[in-house]
Amino acid sequence: MSIATRSRLSGIVLALGLVAAQAAQSPATQGAAAPGTPATNATATGAGTEQGPSEVVQAAAQGMLNDLDKDRAAYKRDPAKVGQLVDKYLLPHFDTEYSARLVLGKYWRTATPEQRQHFIDAFYHSLLTNYGAALTEFTADRLKIYPTSVDPNKPIATVRTEVKRDNGDRVSVNYYMHRTPQGGWKAWDVVIDGISYVNSYRTDFGEQIEQQGIDAVIKRLEAGEKPGAIGKQTASKS
Repeated sequence: MSIATRSRLSGIVLALGLVAAQAAQSPATQGAAAPGTPATNATATGAGTEQGPSEVVQAAAQGMLNDLDKDRAAYKRDPAKVGQLVDKYLLPHFDTEYSARLVLGKYWRTATPEQRQHFIDAFYHSLLTNYGAALTEFTADRLKIYPTSVDPNKPIATVRTEVKRDNGDRVSVNYYMHRTPQGGWKAWDVVIDGISYVNSYRTDFGEQIEQQGIDAVIKRLEAGEKPGAIGKQTASKS
């Protein structure tokens, strides 16, 4: 799997947490800190201070929003440009290798290197096609991020955020993160209103792969199907 391929998928998956929540249904909640509010969760290291988990999510989202605001009309005219923002601001903060292994589960072990790369390419293309344009509607007032308490003895953390839907309701979007040896804190799963991105797609893709093989999933993703629709269509045929 190429570095560029992993990078593209990582960014759009992180962005998916911001976008998909707008269509979810959840009771409104309150009390979070808005983007731009300093998050006091920096983690001390031997070499100094690194960004804490909440700061990573906050900086990535704010950077993308700032660029969108500079010429939002242009991004709406050409949604493909949103992919450049995803690559620039979000891709460095997602552990795609780990996430992809979890999504494919046992099928990752049996897939060839070529199948793994084709799956990642097709998955990214499908997500960007189906959700990328929605990012042009995302504004700072839609996102609130909670400060995160980090146990210095544990390399894991959960960043809790909320995304406001068009009707004003707020949906919980939690990023499961771990500290990597060289890349700092990175997300490996997004849980939207209690539903795990990793677990959901593992179920959706697993049923289809079990019946027809991984190449069938890749073909359907390349055809533009939404990843979440694959499992539903598979179930309806069984």
